[in-house]
Amino acid sequence: MTEHVIEVRGLRTQFGDHVVHDQLDLDVRRGETLGVIGPSGCGKSVLLNEIVGLLEPAEGKIRVFGEVLDEISTADRQAIERRWAVMFQDGALFSNLTVRENVMAPMREHTDFSRELMTELADLKIRLSGLPSDAANKRPSELSGGMRKRAALARALALDPELIFLDEPTAGLDPITAGRFDSLVRQLSELLGLTVFLVTHDLDTLSATCDRIAVLGDKRVKHIGTLSEVARIDDPWIEEYFSGPRGRAVV
Repeated sequence: MTEHVIEVRGLRTQFGDHVVHDQLDLDVRRGETLGVIGPSGCGKSVLLNEIVGLLEPAEGKIRVFGEVLDEISTADRQAIERRWAVMFQDGALFSNLTVRENVMAPMREHTDFSRELMTELADLKIRLSGLPSDAANKRPSELSGGMRKRAALARALALDPELIFLDEPTAGLDPITAGRFDSLVRQLSELLGLTVFLVTHDLDTLSATCDRIAVLGDKRVKHIGTLSEVARIDDPWIEEYFSGPRGRAVV
């Protein structure tokens, strides 16, 4: 039986009179990378923020690791939240800290590890993220865009999460750098057994990293399947999205 790490049922999201989601259902399977796509304004990042508890839906249930987070104790919720990590679009690195100190920050907050152990673990995560060793002592402003993304990924991996949320991870990167980052995400998800919830607009990212694609539209999940399955769906937005040469290559 397939285990679902995330289960969303009957989700309604509303800001004033504006309804973003209505009766949205979604399952994310353990160990898969799920890409979430859809037209601008359909609520892709809003959905991510609701799942991680940064926004509260008007209606519906969200279960993560089998638990509805607003129905359990604070201690139990914190224990579950330690099992996931989020990499936001801007990376959200502390500008006054070095890369190593950024990666150590979650360890300082959530563990009682010695400084020596935190340093050793941070350097391991930095290497896993494909950064050169000398990047550890640099501040974010001294890094290229691609290196900052890798540093943010290293920090997301700091506490060995089972589930990782990526919000437009390749935004602002040139195609070559984006492709390398996509490959890194795929390699790490396989190596570490991660479940990945990935919001993107990038077709190359979908092709390189995702096991399934969820298409948001009309305030719900309209379609879900593998990339090739979704590409064949008779839907005007999907047809437009896949109409370029890279799109035709996946059909």
